Amino acid sequence: MMEETNVSLTDAATVSVGDVVKATVTKVEDKQALVDVGYKYDGLIPISELSPLHVEKVSDVVAVGDTFEVKVIKLNDEKEELVVSKKAVAMESSWEDLEQKMQAGEIIEAVVKEVVKGGLVVDVGVRGFIPASMVERHFVEDFSDYKGKSLTLKVVEMDKEKNKVILSHKAVLEDEAKNQKQSILEKIQPGQVLEGTVQRMTDFGVFVDIGGVDGLVHVSELAWNRVDKPSDVVKEGDKVTVKVLKVDKENERIGLSIKETQAGPWAKVADEFKAGSVVKGTVKRLVSFGAFVEVAPGIEGLVHISQIANRRVNTPGEVLKEGQEVQVKVLDVVPQEQRISLSIRAVEEDREEQAERASKKEQQQFQQENNQPMGVTLGELFADLKDKFK
Repeated sequence: MMEETNVSLTDAATVSVGDVVKATVTKVEDKQALVDVGYKYDGLIPISELSPLHVEKVSDVVAVGDTFEVKVIKLNDEKEELVVSKKAVAMESSWEDLEQKMQAGEIIEAVVKEVVKGGLVVDVGVRGFIPASMVERHFVEDFSDYKGKSLTLKVVEMDKEKNKVILSHKAVLEDEAKNQKQSILEKIQPGQVLEGTVQRMTDFGVFVDIGGVDGLVHVSELAWNRVDKPSDVVKEGDKVTVKVLKVDKENERIGLSIKETQAGPWAKVADEFKAGSVVKGTVKRLVSFGAFVEVAPGIEGLVHISQIANRRVNTPGEVLKEGQEVQVKVLDVVPQEQRISLSIRAVEEDREEQAERASKKEQQQFQQENNQPMGVTLGELFADLKDKFK
């Protein structure tokens, strides 16, 4: 390749291919521009040599009187043909500048010139391309509004031989988000109650944006009652109040809870469940030492194996099964320990006692109505009646 030299207007007679010279636009035509480079005849800049980007009209790029540097790419004195390039000069300096910026990770700014299939085109001294996947952190369906928009960019790939420069706006946004996340991680503390927005739903929980950083609300922290699917409780875009449970700065993880910001089911237990009261419940779990019965959403009490029946029970499964509805008597309530002791046997014993009392009452009523001594048994009474009817 011929070595480039800077040539002033006074050295015009020595102009040769490869030289970089100053040029002044003398005429603008549809597909070319004429320039005075101090040579014996004007030079020609074809429309394709005006800019690294596609040019519709020469007048969109240059005007009569404009002065800039051009590179001589063709010279034929016999035909008085002098072809120069504005694009070549711009590209030479731009490649070196872009390479330095890529190595340093420096951010540059450029205006979107074209929206093409697969991405955006920008002028960074050379034709720069931003693939659609590198424009934003989120999916963009229509890029038509991006034309003329100024974007902050990072150079992610360069190939001078192929005249290829790949840039990314997404990389800049991700760096900003990471810096913001680190800042928040430094400030946030367990126990804080914050406002957030549900960003993403998963099977194991939901991610909530709490001001530029996402925290995870595990499915077990969505509500006090059991949650099978997060979508049963919240949906994307919902505004929620969350409590910070833990902060892992090293791994950039934040654990959040929605249920901790709400009154738990045990808050009213002392008022709703009094010792001695009988309530309905559902058998939730069977264990070796008894059965856990849900008596209200999120409230489970233990029926000890000795309180399952008024007979000896070897395993709870002999009498109960999960999902079965039962009546239980509240034996003891300790809300601060989230503990309720229940009994099925006590309910059965109460029924038997009530039945016995009812039987005695009927017997007494019958004896009174038939003028029989109170100590006479029904057997004796019926035997006496039998004798009367003989």
